[in-house]
Amino acid sequence: MAEAIRSFPGVTRKNKIHEVVDLFPTSGFPQVHAAEGEDAAALDVGDQFILFAADGIMESLMVADPYMAGYFAVLVNVNDIAAMGGRPLGMVDVMSMGGRGEPGEIIRGMQEGVRKFGVPIVGGHTHPDCDYDAIDISIVGRVAKDAVLLSSTAREGDDVVFVIDTEGYYQDNLPYAYITTVGRSDEMVRAQMEAAAAVGERHLAHACKDMSNPGHIGTLGMMLESSGKGALVDVRRIPIPDGVDPIRWALTYQGCGFVFSCPPECSDEVISLFSEVGCEGAVVGKVDGTRRLRITDGIDTATVFDFSTDIITGCSPRRR
Repeated sequence: MAEAIRSFPGVTRKNKIHEVVDLFPTSGFPQVHAAEGEDAAALDVGDQFILFAADGIMESLMVADPYMAGYFAVLVNVNDIAAMGGRPLGMVDVMSMGGRGEPGEIIRGMQEGVRKFGVPIVGGHTHPDCDYDAIDISIVGRVAKDAVLLSSTAREGDDVVFVIDTEGYYQDNLPYAYITTVGRSDEMVRAQMEAAAAVGERHLAHACKDMSNPGHIGTLGMMLESSGKGALVDVRRIPIPDGVDPIRWALTYQGCGFVFSCPPECSDEVISLFSEVGCEGAVVGKVDGTRRLRITDGIDTATVFDFSTDIITGCSPRRR
């Protein structure tokens, strides 16, 4: 499992992030509270933070399923705002058309995402004459200053809490995407995002990150890397649907899944909040000061990342 995670493209494709980030330093801009290494930038506007994020859809998904590419373009952005403890306000898109894809299907997927999550697309830009197809979306949200959840503030001694919606399915053409929100009611998927905001408002976690392309362990790795911490995770405790291979599950993009770094006295409340919105939760490990992410099955233990030498994104925390 450790080797599968280390070599998984969902992890390795993150390695170049720091090379771009380093070209655009944010020091000297007093409005920037948090930026690199976070799911969204937090910009200080007085009594709250404006959250600002963007995501582009991989070419492989555009080819495999244009409809789901459009839908996921909305989903991934909404998840980024939720992971910061925020609530989304609106999105803009950049659509490039002219390749061999089906732009009508992409738009139809985006329309369903807008309807499902209740977040409008308020503008954007269209390239109608490209020789390729692409969809990129940027999102703006907001959060009270005392409720923001960062991914770079995990603390030694915290519980590692995973919450995952395990009621979903894999599509044959998307073998590493576990689709949950399509089958859930609009009210339920919005309540799942609200549960993340409630964690921030109740001060139940020191850090949070939504489970994205690197999978649940890989996402935890990004949190630990930016926090300068390590952890030991017992893979037997990770919520998983019946009949799913644990290694495949470790490489899966979750329709709704969050990693929290929680004070031990708060973990049960976080798990309870998400159980009310259809997610399974568990304390799967402990944050420590080793700067190594290790996994165990109770018999063997393996190091997935040693951040004294390894990088995922290479982003260190930069906060005011």
